[in-house]
Amino acid sequence: MLWIPVTLFAAFAQTFRFMVQKRLRIGTLSTGGATFARFLYSAPLISALAIGYSLVRGYGLPRVDWPFWAFAATGGLCQVSATMCVVALFQQRNFTVGITFKKIEVLLAVGFGLLFLGEGVSMPALGAISIGVLGVIVLSDTPQVAGSEGPRFFNKATALGLSCGILFGACAVFYRGATLHIWAEDVFARASVTLMAAILMQLVGMALFLTWREPQQIKAVVQAWRVAVWVGLLSLFGSMAWFTAFALQNAAYVKALGQVEILASFAISVFVFGEKLRRSEALGILLLSASVVLLILLL
Repeated sequence: MLWIPVTLFAAFAQTFRFMVQKRLRIGTLSTGGATFARFLYSAPLISALAIGYSLVRGYGLPRVDWPFWAFAATGGLCQVSATMCVVALFQQRNFTVGITFKKIEVLLAVGFGLLFLGEGVSMPALGAISIGVLGVIVLSDTPQVAGSEGPRFFNKATALGLSCGILFGACAVFYRGATLHIWAEDVFARASVTLMAAILMQLVGMALFLTWREPQQIKAVVQAWRVAVWVGLLSLFGSMAWFTAFALQNAAYVKALGQVEILASFAISVFVFGEKLRRSEALGILLLSASVVLLILLL
């Protein structure tokens, strides 16, 4: 049952990372810049951890096959795209709703896990997960602005929320797939090397993307190092914990337990950003939280 405390740690570390990224996005960085900050400042730390651990333990280079690189690269692409979606979502809705929207990933991780890895969940667990669907529908109801005739449910915020949920759900399954195709001495070695491979590919990809589309953002990320470095540190702790949990347990169950992020995001939204929730938003969060509790009881 080691995966349970590891997942809880990962969830809280990730929530605090998104908090810092929101501050960066509100300040001087674009969505791409705030996303790039995570990879720029975490890649050296994660690489040092993975290589250092292998040297200290006396391990050789792990053996991998071509599915490892395919899973890691696809998971990395999904994660970069998902992170950009959730950072952009923070501009549309408040912090708690942004994080909660992202948590539909657990609803989709079940399907992706069954499709790509042949890993399903029990029917009671699937029933508990389905409760979260209603919560997502409630959350997708955007507050109407006077004089606005825009759609309430099918809008930009909804599209961003659903997109980041789909992409995060997919990347969790692909990352678990990668950990199943690496032969290392122990779970931590498998997780750390897989994470290092994924994040280095993400760093290169994001650097090329920003050089093409927003070259000024690379300099801005470097100049914002006093805040951005915390994104890297929290990413190191959170990602290492996520990858370890994926190596130990079905990705759908890991992501289900990881929905405790909602509680942490609520506290941050109220006490850090001074944001208020509407009744419908609170109801949506309550439904998703109930889904999490039921899943925990069923695990």
